[in-house]
Parts: sequence; C-alpha cells; structure tokens
Amino acid sequence: MYVPMRLARIVISELNEQQVVFLREVEGERSFPILIGLFEASSIDRSVRGAESPRPLTHDLLRETIEALGGTADNIVITRLEEHTYYAVINVKKDGETIALDARPSDALALSVQYDPHLPVLVDEDVLEEALQ
Repeated sequence: MYVPMRLARIVISELNEQQVVFLREVEGERSFPILIGLFEASSIDRSVRGAESPRPLTHDLLRETIEALGGTADNIVITRLEEHTYYAVINVKKDGETIALDARPSDALALSVQYDPHLPVLVDEDVLEEALQ
C-alpha cells in the first residue's frame, strides 16, 4: 500500500554536504527526513520558489526528455529503505503502459516539483513505518 506524501520542508546548509527534505503525509501527521545532496536540494528549492535558470539543469532536461519521447511523468514512489538508503522510481506513462525508472529519491523529488501541480509523491507503507522507527 502506498501513502500519499508531500514535500513539507527543505533545509539547505552551505556548511554541510548533506541537505534535508522532509516529506509529510497528505492526510495525516507522519513525516520523515531524507538526506540529499546540495545540487538536488538547490534544484528542488529553485523549482518550488518558481525561479528560472537561464539554461536547463539536469532535472529540466529529464522532464523535457520524458515529454519529447512521448511519455508523461505520472508519479514518484519511494519503494524501499535499505541500510539507511532510500530507493525510488519515477513512473512514466507511454502508450498505455507504465514504465518505472529507477531513481534516487532526491532526483525523483526534484523532477516532481518541475510540474504544476507537483507530481504525486507516494511512499510504500513499510518504508514509512521503517523510517519512523
């Protein structure tokens, strides 16, 4: 079972290599952090603020590539947690099929905020339970 989540907060610190995004349950109170890199955090922050880049960045390119190839990004799913590492997929619809693209959660989240409204973020219930321990 998947739990709908939303991006609740981004914490960017220029003093640390690891940045933090917090996901919060859409219809509940549960939330958890994911450590991400500075580039991904900056890309997410830029998109959330509506700031434009003079040239396409990696996540802009990914969105444009999916669309140019005739696909539609449907959602992102955080699928598992192993040894403190989260795993995710970006689900793309094309010709009636769903193609699951393996992705780091940070890249998947950075892609999700490229859309208005943002792509749905889903987290496997088992992952959420493990993250909250």
